[in-house]
Amino acid sequence: MSVADPRVAVVTGGARGIGRQVVRWLAAEGFAVVVGYANDTDQAALAVKEIVEAGRRAIAVRADVADETAVAALFDRTEREYGGVDVVVHAAARTAAGTIADLDLSELDELHRVNIRGTFVVNQQAARHVRPGGAIVNFSSSDVGLAPEGQAAYVASKAAVEAITLILARELRGRDVTVNAVAPGPTATDLFFDGKDEQTIALLAARPPLQRLGTPEDIAEIVAFLAGPAARWVNGQVLRANGGIV
Repeated sequence: MSVADPRVAVVTGGARGIGRQVVRWLAAEGFAVVVGYANDTDQAALAVKEIVEAGRRAIAVRADVADETAVAALFDRTEREYGGVDVVVHAAARTAAGTIADLDLSELDELHRVNIRGTFVVNQQAARHVRPGGAIVNFSSSDVGLAPEGQAAYVASKAAVEAITLILARELRGRDVTVNAVAPGPTATDLFFDGKDEQTIALLAARPPLQRLGTPEDIAEIVAFLAGPAARWVNGQVLRANGGIV
């Protein structure tokens, strides 16, 4: 990589929500960004258009994060386009609510596929490709610590993300690559608002001492920190970004 070449970031789930804001922040920090997405071609294209119009570099690549062949192709395309990979932000995930007694097991299987297998597959490729001085950032959830009723399947999947994060940080000993996770609390995204009434949203917004929902910008700034030079001594950690909910 020459002095003039930008650092390169892969962001899964980069077409919408927190992932989309992470794409914006990393591009603003000077990264060439690869927007990984599953289905939302139009939003991924808009994300790329926004970055390119701002004078930065970006492409969108479609990949199911649980499909190892597709994810390997995503990383290969990144290296062909930009010469390497410095940062991987794995923001792609899904959620499902339901009590242990009542949850449809097909929902559990899909959570396992996307949140656990998807994290493992993306981290496997990241471990093989990220250059020295790079960073891998996964997404957990503050619900892992809060253990709310009706969220057992989702929380279990995100607890697995935390385990993968810590173990990979140890397995990359000597590589000069950090591995951390961000665990947001309630954050104002389309996914968060989906299916919630105004009373539920108000109750969740009142829980943090800061008396508001998080924003995608709040979380993206933390990711940018973990991906940047100021966080080189932060490794194998889960940063609970939730405004103070305990």
